[in-house]
Amino acid sequence: MSTVSITSKGQITIPLSLRKRLGLQHGSRVELVVVNDHLEMHLPDPPAAASTRAGSGFGLLKSPMSAVPVDFDAATLATPGPRTRKNPPHR
Repeated sequence: MSTVSITSKGQITIPLSLRKRLGLQHGSRVELVVVNDHLEMHLPDPPAAASTRAGSGFGLLKSPMSAVPVDFDAATLATPGPRTRKNPPHR
């Protein structure tokens, strides 16, 4: 059990060990429920979704290359035929 203090603004800090164990991050939402003479905290969204995303490694590597444009069609690379430029070269 952990004991925490309430600030003048009515805030508490959840200890780091508990935040890690429950998968709580900045902006996580919790439900507080009064049960008889104590307060219970419930997690409305299971933290498994967040830990799965983090565990996959998606977005951890940065590339020096620019992102692919939204309107890019990979099929145009496989189609044989003359290639046209949007802007012809200036002479």
